[in-house]
Amino acid sequence: MRFLAPKTAVHAGPNARYFGRGRGVTWYNMLSDQYSGLGAMVVPGTLRDSLAILALLLDQETELDPIQIMTDTAAYSDAVFGLFWLLGYQFCPRLADIGGARLWRVDKNADYGPLGEIAEGKINTKLIIENWEDLIRFAGSLKLGHLKAEGIMRILQVRDRPTTLAKALMHLGRLIKTLHVLNYIDDVDFRRSILVQLNRQEFRHRLARKIYHGDRGEVRNALRQGQAEQLGALGLVLNAVTHWNAIYMQEAITKLSNEGLAIDPSDISRLSPVLWRHINFLGRYDISLPESVAQGRLRPLRDPTSAWDF
Repeated sequence: MRFLAPKTAVHAGPNARYFGRGRGVTWYNMLSDQYSGLGAMVVPGTLRDSLAILALLLDQETELDPIQIMTDTAAYSDAVFGLFWLLGYQFCPRLADIGGARLWRVDKNADYGPLGEIAEGKINTKLIIENWEDLIRFAGSLKLGHLKAEGIMRILQVRDRPTTLAKALMHLGRLIKTLHVLNYIDDVDFRRSILVQLNRQEFRHRLARKIYHGDRGEVRNALRQGQAEQLGALGLVLNAVTHWNAIYMQEAITKLSNEGLAIDPSDISRLSPVLWRHINFLGRYDISLPESVAQGRLRPLRDPTSAWDF
C-alpha cells in the first residue's frame, strides 16, 4: 500500500503516478492463508524489491512458519529464487512476463522434448557445488539474524560486479525459477492458489483503506520510526477486525448448525473474515463494554430482516 508523506520526510521517495508532485512511502505487509497479518515494514517511494519481502519473513515473530510465499512480480531475480530456496521458502511470484521467461537446463546434451527449444541456458552445476558450503553459511547467517537482508547486496557485489558466491547463487536460482515457471504453466491448482492468496491481500488492503480514513491516505509523520508506528497501528486494527469477524462467523455457523441447517464444508471454505459492510467507520466511538461482553460472553447475533443483511 502507498501513502503520501510530508514534504519534510527524509524516508520517502517520488512517484508522480501515486504521489503527484509530492513524495510517499510504500507499506509492505504480509498476510497468512489464515487471514492474519504476519508483519510489515515501510520503504521509501515505490521501491519494488523482493529482498524487502525476505526481510519481513526473517523478522516476523508469530508462531506460524510460512512455506510458500505468494507475491506479484515483486522485482524478482534469479538470485532471489535461490536465496528463498536455501532458506526453506518456496518463492511463488505471479510472473507478469512469463511468456518471455528464459528456461535453463542442467545437461546441454539432454533431450528435453518440446522444451528443448526454449531451455536455452545452461546451468553451471560445478560452480554451485564448489560454493555450496559458502551458500549454506550465507543462508544460515540470514536465518540466525547475524546478517540482515538489507545488507545482502554488499556481500554479493564488489564495485557493481557480482562475486563468485553471487554467481553460484544466481545459477542455483535459475534452476529453481525454471521449476517454478514449468509448474506455474502446467498446474492449474497451483496458479489458482497464488491468485487466491493475492486476492486475499487485495481485500485486506481495501479494508485498510476504509479504516485509514482520518488522514485520507497520508502519513503525517516525517520520521521513519513514526511512519512505522502509525502504519503498525493500522496492521493491529486490521488483525483485530479480522479476528472479530472470524469469531462471530463461527458463532453464526454454530447457531445455524444447531438449528438443523445442513452446512456444506465447501461453502465454509469460501468464507472470508475480511468484511466491513457491518462496520461504522465514521462517528462517535464508545469503548465501554456491555456487561455480558465484559464477562467473556459474545454479543447476541442479529437476526437478518432484509435482503441487504444478506
